[in-house]
Amino acid sequence: MDELAALLALVAAICFALAATLWQRASLSLGLSAGQPQAFVRLLGSGVWLLGLAAQTAGVLLQAAALDRGRVAIIQPLLVTAVVWAMPLGYFLTGQVITRRHVLGAVLVVAGLAVFASVGDPAAGVDDAPASDWAMAFLVLGAICVGLLLFSRRGGSDSKAAVFGAVAGILYGISATLMKPVLENLHAEGAVAVLESWELWVMAIGGLVGFYIQQLSLATGKLVTSVATVSVVNPVVSVLLGALVLQERLDRDPPWHAVVAVGALAVALLGAVVAASASEDDTTSEAAQPAPA
Repeated sequence: MDELAALLALVAAICFALAATLWQRASLSLGLSAGQPQAFVRLLGSGVWLLGLAAQTAGVLLQAAALDRGRVAIIQPLLVTAVVWAMPLGYFLTGQVITRRHVLGAVLVVAGLAVFASVGDPAAGVDDAPASDWAMAFLVLGAICVGLLLFSRRGGSDSKAAVFGAVAGILYGISATLMKPVLENLHAEGAVAVLESWELWVMAIGGLVGFYIQQLSLATGKLVTSVATVSVVNPVVSVLLGALVLQERLDRDPPWHAVVAVGALAVALLGAVVAASASEDDTTSEAAQPAPA
């Protein structure tokens, strides 16, 4: 694995976690909720929210630099560390309650990714694929997104945070995977060819819509659940698209490397799921309750 690409991906994860925390703080300070998507316009005047936007932009640029040096199947899973960084940031900036289950999930994420980064190595892959292959993948993922959004009408804040986070993660995963052919096209053909390609515009639309839906997820007040869901679904979608569309795979020489890498990635994703499923106390609602007589 390219050490510089891995470092860039880890710093990008820190930026994404910081952005999510600042966005949530802005939403909570303005009293916005996931059921008020029209109130998103109010966030544009918040300095805290704009600072989060700057952190998100920095993260995307670092992610692009990492993908420019490495394969999607290797770089994207490292972004799962965002759930680890979100815990201390949420504790200090938005008063999130960190439970033992959150800590256990973070330990599993770090341990799994440490092993994955040490043995995982891409052995094959193409820089782009026929439009028909992309179209089939987009249709399937689009249907999943529609189903999740319909399901989001049910359940409480935890469920909404997870469902909106999953949809955002799918769209971010599509955008991140398309970033690879966009960058390769930029190097090979130049900026004009990139502007004329469909990949750039689908990447941009997917990223922007995912960005908006992530705001709905964060507005529920469940920071770790939201970040963990985005951080799990994003690399899963990216790895699947990388394997099925871009034909990426892990090196099998020696054979046990690929087995250990896949197992370690599964452990890391399990850790993120454990952190996402941990109950989070809404300190804001607790503060609003009257003191006992």
